[in-house]
Amino acid sequence: GLSELRARRDELSGRIRAEEAERGRLQARIATLSRRLSDTSESLAGLRSARAHIDRTIAEMDTASGEILDNSQTLLDVLKDEMGDLGRAIEP
Repeated sequence: GLSELRARRDELSGRIRAEEAERGRLQARIATLSRRLSDTSESLAGLRSARAHIDRTIAEMDTASGEILDNSQTLLDVLKDEMGDLGRAIEP
């Protein structure tokens, strides 16, 4: 009976060592994945910030382009009116 208990204890000790080794490997893998997750999150934050900056720039340029078109149309209308006035002034 005693030799069977010792054999069982040795078997359990081996399984415990194997499980502890597996736990160590898993903890190392988790640490690696945690670092990668942190790095990826940091990179993602930077990319989102850059995109937001570009979005703001595009919006500002769209607004400025609209204003330029409006001002150009106003200038064109004024020039047409002045050309009409000038034409009437020159006609006998």
